[in-house]
Amino acid sequence: MRTKTPKKNRQKIFTAPIIHYASFWSRALAFTTDIFMIGLPIALIIIALFGYDQTHTAGGMDVLLQNKEALKNPPNPLVSLVQILLFMLVTVVLWHKGGQTPGKKLARVRVVDAVTLKSASYAKLIVRFIGYFISLITLGGFLVGLIRKDNKALHDLISGTCVIKAS
Repeated sequence: MRTKTPKKNRQKIFTAPIIHYASFWSRALAFTTDIFMIGLPIALIIIALFGYDQTHTAGGMDVLLQNKEALKNPPNPLVSLVQILLFMLVTVVLWHKGGQTPGKKLARVRVVDAVTLKSASYAKLIVRFIGYFISLITLGGFLVGLIRKDNKALHDLISGTCVIKAS
């Protein structure tokens, strides 16, 4: 005959969920896809708002390298700001609502809060988006994901987010 353990002596055993982090390459595919799938419609909006000529201005590298030929048509800071803000708005809202932009959906990955594994807050996602620029400027920021077991890039570490495989 088996005796029952009294309820107050029972211990609950919690097991940590198994996290399947997205690979560096699936993240790279998602990022590249998003540049086109989000960036192209925004470019069309910029053309509609500011005119076609704004798509033929000098780029950031032209300014940094002082390319005299390209600087004959310098970029309009307002246009650049509107373009970045639109890209950020679309990206952050999509990350918050379902964790996926079109590229992340294609790659079957999601952006989540690194602690709760649920939808990250808007504040964390805005920091993550700004962190993209930090990762880009340092160049190694994206490559950090190649040497970490959780594949987190610099912008994930800064923002407290991670990218996991979508279920």
